[in-house]
Amino acid sequence: MAKHNAENERIKRQYFAYLKEAKRHSEPTVDAAAKALSRFETYTRNWDFKAFHFKQAVAFKHHLAEQTGQRTGEKLSKATLHVTLKQLRAFFFWLAGQPGYKARLNYSDADYFNLSDKDMRVATAQRERKTPTLEQVRHVIRSMPGGTEIERRDRALLAFTLLTVARDAAIASMKLKHVDLAEGCVHQDAREVKTKFSKTFATYFFPVGDEVRQIVAEWVRFLREEKLWGNDDPLFPATRMALGESRQFEAAGLDRKHWSTATPIRAIFREAFESAGLPYFNPHSLRRTLVRLGQETCRTPEQFKAWSQNLGHEQVLTTFMNYGKVAIDRQGKILREIGNVQPSKQSDADEIADAVARKLRDAGATFPAQQ
Repeated sequence: MAKHNAENERIKRQYFAYLKEAKRHSEPTVDAAAKALSRFETYTRNWDFKAFHFKQAVAFKHHLAEQTGQRTGEKLSKATLHVTLKQLRAFFFWLAGQPGYKARLNYSDADYFNLSDKDMRVATAQRERKTPTLEQVRHVIRSMPGGTEIERRDRALLAFTLLTVARDAAIASMKLKHVDLAEGCVHQDAREVKTKFSKTFATYFFPVGDEVRQIVAEWVRFLREEKLWGNDDPLFPATRMALGESRQFEAAGLDRKHWSTATPIRAIFREAFESAGLPYFNPHSLRRTLVRLGQETCRTPEQFKAWSQNLGHEQVLTTFMNYGKVAIDRQGKILREIGNVQPSKQSDADEIADAVARKLRDAGATFPAQQ
């Protein structure tokens, strides 16, 4: 069997272009589709898509369920099965409407890539994600050294992430001009900052402590006043590498350019948490930390709406649905507190109803007799 099927490759290129240009999906989504199709073609030995039969989908599902992961050596999780089959279902549903395939494929054939209801519930179950507490993050920041330029940058990086919970890709691309210390905010301009979905918005510093804010302010002043860097220079510059005395490349201060990816930021987080004796938490986990802080401190819907906007969410429901799950320990505490509250003689709802009735009577309204 040929290593590649030319017809399959041609139609796959069309599909990837459709995902990127028509559906406006990101590169990682397109890559996920390509990976799923590669798995399927490896199983079918590059059999022509025009010869697809729903029995292939059924057999592939059984085959995939028996595969093991390269890193863990264990069977693939239900979530992995779900993601892979979901991509294949979408592809063959699209393929059934393409010229040259319409007469050979049925739209319903794609449905055979679905998992069973039981496996679907396992695959899509929402599990509690590990989230650092505010005190844990503060402890990590206090534990970080600040003797060299690189150490000061790394400490300021964690402080800035906690202060703004900006995404790591955005932080890697930020310039000095995007930070306004006087107003206490960061302007995430999508023309220059790699924000999610290319959204432009302002993030005001979250109330996480003066010490954290002071570290960020000192870092900005260091770059502007001591390094004499300007508005278009990076807020968190990459590490400059140079030949050392051992004739090997080693860190030699700061380079006046941005990181090309967010990978170094995650590496800094890992080293900082492990050095502080804590398990590693990635930069994104701090967003959940701040959502929990908002749930505890916000007292009105308007306050939580402002908190949500500060996270870059257009809808409050996004904050609640994606980040706002109550932690298990907090859930138990809330329920215990509710159980200890003595019921009042009259509920708030009854008081509101009585107040409305009084207003109506004062206005001369009459009430029908109860049946």
